Amino acid sequence: MWIRFFLLLLALTVCNAPAWATPLLVGKQPTPVTLEGDLGGKVSGDPWRSDEIPKAGKVVSLFYIDPEERRSNEPLEEAYQIESLPKDKHLSFAIINMAAAWYPNSFISSELRKKQVQFPQAIYVMDMKKTLVKEWGLKDDSVNLVIFGKDGNPLLIKHGPLSKEEIPSVMKLIRDNL
Repeated sequence: MWIRFFLLLLALTVCNAPAWATPLLVGKQPTPVTLEGDLGGKVSGDPWRSDEIPKAGKVVSLFYIDPEERRSNEPLEEAYQIESLPKDKHLSFAIINMAAAWYPNSFISSELRKKQVQFPQAIYVMDMKKTLVKEWGLKDDSVNLVIFGKDGNPLLIKHGPLSKEEIPSVMKLIRDNL
């Protein structure tokens, strides 16, 4: 009896994404997702729709970040600043997994508004209910990077922080697809 209960509990814990979620795959158009209302949205208050990615007609870097893990992405952020990618060919979304942090959402929201002013070339988005974890299979309580081509299909999906050795190849992938 206890063994069955333990196995059931283990199975529920291990399965991050619901059965209906469609994980992101390189080269395949992702399932459409909208963050608005209770689910979140842009820091500006507007909804965020994943169909903005292919409509942009640009290479898109999507960062999905647990606020508590944000420092693990600093070497990559530095590489983006050094690279100075052209705004007419590249767009960045920083989507914050608000449900992953223990500190108040009001504090995180305030910090994101400051970041939006500091880095206007990126679009800051709040995911209040781990929607992209559930719908796209992104890694919870971590950092994720998805590079989308101009057609809106993923070129690269990375769960967890990039090593310093991986960063040059990511930047080359972006440059080669601009």
